[in-house]
Amino acid sequence: MDALHALTASDLLALYRSGQLSPVDVTQAILDRVARLNPTLNAFCVVDPDAALADARASQARWLHHRQHGSPVGALDGVPVSIKDLILTRGWPTLRGSRTIDAAQPWDIDAPVTARLREAGAVLLGKTTTPEFGCKAETNSPLHGITRNPWNLSCTPGGSSGGAAAAVAAGLGPLAVGTDGAGSVRIPAAFCGNVGMKPSFGRVPAYPLSPFGTVAHLGAHTMGVTDCALMLNVMKQPDARDWHALPADPADYTIGLNDGIRGLRIAYSPTLGHAKVHPDVAQAVDRAVASLQAQGALVEQVDPGFEDPLDISTGLWFAVAYQLWCALTPAQQALADPDFAAEAVQGGALDAAALHQLNQRRGALGSLMRQFMQRYDLLVTPAVAIPAFEARPAGHGRMTPETMLGWTPFSYPFNLTQQPAITVPCGLTGGGLPIGLQFVGPMFGDALVLRAARAYEALHPVPRPPELL
Repeated sequence: MDALHALTASDLLALYRSGQLSPVDVTQAILDRVARLNPTLNAFCVVDPDAALADARASQARWLHHRQHGSPVGALDGVPVSIKDLILTRGWPTLRGSRTIDAAQPWDIDAPVTARLREAGAVLLGKTTTPEFGCKAETNSPLHGITRNPWNLSCTPGGSSGGAAAAVAAGLGPLAVGTDGAGSVRIPAAFCGNVGMKPSFGRVPAYPLSPFGTVAHLGAHTMGVTDCALMLNVMKQPDARDWHALPADPADYTIGLNDGIRGLRIAYSPTLGHAKVHPDVAQAVDRAVASLQAQGALVEQVDPGFEDPLDISTGLWFAVAYQLWCALTPAQQALADPDFAAEAVQGGALDAAALHQLNQRRGALGSLMRQFMQRYDLLVTPAVAIPAFEARPAGHGRMTPETMLGWTPFSYPFNLTQQPAITVPCGLTGGGLPIGLQFVGPMFGDALVLRAARAYEALHPVPRPPELL
């Protein structure tokens, strides 16, 4: 019972099926662990033990009926999961990490991903921390303070899905939902030693649509690739509220997951032609790529051929920050994160012509990558150029494009192009911090990205952080 937090979703489902474990026992063990560790990590901003245990008891009854009568159970029945605090969840406030949102209002709508998880029988534990409006790649806010990395409490888990990543890494539930507008699933997954996937844009329906528009994806944080496939099978189910949603995908992402990568054409770009990469990261990713070659992949070191699109990503991002800022009252603006305020100021300097030019350049980048991916099945890069850095409070330094995203040059380009991308752990730095390996697929190649990540993970199991406290 002391090790229930170390079980994956796949493990739990097998043990529920055999009757060796019950969802109630697992949920209570995870809740006890949250109560012990969350005051230190600050991964959760809402925890609802009563609701979670009610979900668990209902799941336990379904599993009992299933074993006795063969009745159906949900695809994630009884598996604990957390929801990032940008995503609507019926019965709980969605404050988006902001002091500007009134918690005293009806919270009676589930976002599509929340609804699908409930329908699949998942046990909803609570909501995980995010910076204000998901506005940066660190997880801190005036509302909830600093979230910390389970591998080293002095370090950030990254962001903006930092609470989700910290929760999974620390064993506070095996599954977590995140969002990714410039790397916000993959950055914290890399910093915390998890698997994190940003599916093709539109594959996981969203409602309401992110104010940051068509760069924002919903994705999964998990302890392993198989769990990621299980979770995406559920999350990708259609919802008419999202007018960007892709047509229904009948594929089961767990089928063919272990087919390997022999014969796949892989482009390996250690720097994308312009990035500066920490030596420990560069060496770990080189070793990982050698392992892919040893498994029979046809690897070619080649850059896609685009210049750093940092100004495109941050320009579009800051413009939306300005729009959100203008919708706040002066009293609300006084409560806002100084980092968000600084983004809004920079966004206000962009006129319509500048925004149109940014979108045109984004389109050219998307076209370039569609053409590049005709020659290769996958692109492999580091996930983040550096290891996790110091955890700091909101407003700790000057907010610029470089300080916001300049250190994560491998993530935001593929939000602009909307391609699927996943990060898996590929080693540790000399200081004992996780390093991430990123697989980028062609548009709609979600199953292929999962398969490649699984092939690497099968020979290099995901490490877990040292036990906390």
